[in-house]
Amino acid sequence: MREKEFLPLVKEKLGIETLNEMQQKMMRASSEPRDIILLSPTGSGKTLAFILPVLKILRPTTGRVQCVVVAPSRELVLQIAGIINSIADGFKVTALYGGHKVEDEVNSLSAGTDIIVATPGRLLDHINRRNVDVLPTRILVLDEFDKSLELGFEKEMKKIVGHLKNVSRTFLTSATNSDVLPEFLKLNDPLTINFLSANEDLKHRLRVHRVDSDANDKLQSLGDLLRTLAAGGKHERSIVFVNYRESAERVAAYLRKEGVPCVLYHGALDQMERETALTMFNNGSRPVLVATDLASRGLDIENVRSVIHYHQALTPESYTHRNGRTARVDRSGDVYVLIGPEEDLKEFTEFDDTFYTHPEGEAPEASEYETLRFSAGKKEKLSKGDILGFLLKEGGLDTDDVGKIAVFDHYSLAAVKSEKAREVEQRVKGKKIKGEKRLISLIK
Repeated sequence: MREKEFLPLVKEKLGIETLNEMQQKMMRASSEPRDIILLSPTGSGKTLAFILPVLKILRPTTGRVQCVVVAPSRELVLQIAGIINSIADGFKVTALYGGHKVEDEVNSLSAGTDIIVATPGRLLDHINRRNVDVLPTRILVLDEFDKSLELGFEKEMKKIVGHLKNVSRTFLTSATNSDVLPEFLKLNDPLTINFLSANEDLKHRLRVHRVDSDANDKLQSLGDLLRTLAAGGKHERSIVFVNYRESAERVAAYLRKEGVPCVLYHGALDQMERETALTMFNNGSRPVLVATDLASRGLDIENVRSVIHYHQALTPESYTHRNGRTARVDRSGDVYVLIGPEEDLKEFTEFDDTFYTHPEGEAPEASEYETLRFSAGKKEKLSKGDILGFLLKEGGLDTDDVGKIAVFDHYSLAAVKSEKAREVEQRVKGKKIKGEKRLISLIK
């Protein structure tokens, strides 16, 4: 695929006027027949940096697999596949990951595909079941390969690489530097492109605040902090990080009881619950996300203003990745670390100042949006345009009343202005969309 074909789509579909220095360097390096190791911090545009070279060296579509991208999480797989789909005109992209119907993946693979984006376990399962022939694959991308190894996917990755006997180009990406690479990766004179120094620039855009809690149980201090940050206006988009799933459940339950519009995100939730949580966070329905470190990297999360460490991170790497959710690209951001009266401070944490809460002010406003769920999606031939048209015609809304619309395989989510949400829910009850009655309801 020639650059002049996909670069205009980068501007049109992704709204990116010019490529950053790292992305330009990757494009130049990909012209040489060498493997590439890309080291770059979270939020620096790493995903697009490897997607563009892949598109540059793809051959015309044949319906056979040309490229395999392996990523450590379902969310990262969906993010990568979504970006490729938006700019790889004429190429078929198939995403393979756990938590949804295998039949949908099998049907997609049987129709032929050019690019596979997959989690290690799911891809290996399809290979073992002979649902896909990966032998023609020429390009292999291991995105965030350090995270895949950390999560215990080395055995699966080794087996996958063993099946890819015709790979001539390999791209590895990571947000951390590793002196030793796995033995099963036989790289061809690899070029290392290191942009980890961008972390130094991040320090100038990121302020880290200490927040002292009077009690070892920091729930009230967290609530006070969130109310102070809202300061009588709307809650700013914030991620509250905890170390354990049980803690995430407990913190989210407390915040909901206190009237904080939040959603929960951790590995024990099913795929629909996780997709819904991230969508409601991104569309403004629930501007506070309570999450484990699963949300610290690989997610398509926009414009996070604050990162809050309810629990201190367990490792320097975790601390760095959490903080990397804010102050992305050229934006500034704030990090707040809650410290209990008997809590020892981690040696890797340094503060710019101490932040004092003032929770007794005016109560925060309600969220700008609420979210409607439609019981149909891509597989039922429902599109964003269908949903927007339906909400304007049957829901009596103006275009300004409708926020972000997300369409998944078998359901869809649409943000609508909070003050009109209940009225819209009543208006659309029993109405047909694309000739079919679908269950449409507000997410409570």
